Amino acid sequence: MESQRVVAGATASWRVAARRFALTAPESTRGLVHSKTWRPFWRCLQSTFRALILLTLRLRLRYHPFPTTMNPIVPDAQLFRANRERLKKLMLRNSLAVLNANDVLPTNADGTLPYIPNADLFYLTGVRQEETILVLAPDAFEEKHREVLFLRQPTEHLATWEGHKLSREEAQKISGVPHVQWLSAFPSVLHQLMCECEHVYLNTNEHHRAVVEVESRDARFIKQCQARYPLHHYLRLARLMHQLRVVKSPREIELIKAACAVTGRGFRRALQCVKPGVTEAELEAEFAREFIRHHAGFAYPPIIAAGRNSCVLHYHQNDQVCRAGQLVLLDVAAGRDQYQSDLTRTVPVSGRFTRRQRRVYQAVLRVFRQIVQAMQPGKTIRDLRVEAEALIAQECFGLGLLKPAQLRRRDPDNPAVRKYFMHGVAHPIGLDVHDVMYVHQHIQPGWVLTCEPAIYLPDEGFGVRLENTIHVTDDGPVDLMADIPIEPDEIEDRLNR
Repeated sequence: MESQRVVAGATASWRVAARRFALTAPESTRGLVHSKTWRPFWRCLQSTFRALILLTLRLRLRYHPFPTTMNPIVPDAQLFRANRERLKKLMLRNSLAVLNANDVLPTNADGTLPYIPNADLFYLTGVRQEETILVLAPDAFEEKHREVLFLRQPTEHLATWEGHKLSREEAQKISGVPHVQWLSAFPSVLHQLMCECEHVYLNTNEHHRAVVEVESRDARFIKQCQARYPLHHYLRLARLMHQLRVVKSPREIELIKAACAVTGRGFRRALQCVKPGVTEAELEAEFAREFIRHHAGFAYPPIIAAGRNSCVLHYHQNDQVCRAGQLVLLDVAAGRDQYQSDLTRTVPVSGRFTRRQRRVYQAVLRVFRQIVQAMQPGKTIRDLRVEAEALIAQECFGLGLLKPAQLRRRDPDNPAVRKYFMHGVAHPIGLDVHDVMYVHQHIQPGWVLTCEPAIYLPDEGFGVRLENTIHVTDDGPVDLMADIPIEPDEIEDRLNR
């Protein structure tokens, strides 16, 4: 909605300026506005002006992946109570767990990035407010200390400068935590509990792909706690959180489905605008409009990659023109109520695949279908990658990309197919797009995974990647995006309506 308003306003301003020029310019130049010779120039300049407005809007929207003020549909407290109970069952007796909110990160001068809630804290409380602390001490002597949530105390100053902050009653309703106190009470409560307990669970980011260069609020608290209480038995909370979060409850599945539904709406809307001459930024704006009007945001920085850009795995410039004969890769999905989805489609800019493009697309689609069915309990993510590489290698042979000798040469650390498919084929998704797990964990019912095979042909100027969000169940995998067009004929049909 915002993208449409901004572009419409910008276009209206352009037209007003053009009319003023026609009325006030000297007679010798006034005719340029209406001249048939100059009309293409004015149209090109107007298109460029629109593209600049869209680019500005994109920079604003891209870094707001989790809208927290746009009437979010907050999951009920029962979900967070159940999550806390599951965690407490895994904790040792006479133990304590402390979780901190994320920091509000700085940019330049006095600027800050939009606040991104801590996923573990949200999983246990549903609270998305900065500086929040959760303390769990199931065996505490005083019942009021067994679950305590600490918040910033609202003041008139905060209300004026930062907006509404949660009251204790509001935090109780959201989280189901019976005892909520202001942050000023935290040091004394922590000291009393540390004197009672033997084991202390503290949180860190243990995602296997995380590169942590900035000290987090949790990391600072670990230093302070261990300095003041050096003789306690400290334990890794992340080990337990990874075990819990990777298996989604039925309510979490419904929340992910809601994000998938918004993603489908965005994709269908963007398809209506795919044509030669459209910019990658304009397609991104169509997704943004549909996501925002459904109270969602980008689950991750969107990838709108035309032509050879589709072979850049994390292409984020989104500033090129989509040209006739190219493919455009759309790796764009919605996040809503903190739960994320993940989708990729590759579509022909001109409305029809070339013969070669269709062959590659169908090869990737065949692998996609097979890997979805291979997502069974008991396997690991690495097992799925090995299976995908074998299938894609066979498809590459059929496409004339690999020779029989290359197929026979078995080098598990560097198979020949990685020239054309060099990334994993699946990852967990939930509160984070690349959700937490340990690589040795075996897939279980309740996992939600992506399936994303691809073939990249930079020498031919295009790549094809297809991706959906899949729910693993006892009865087999369920594609949560099965209603979003993926068959090449359906894609072409929608592009030519």
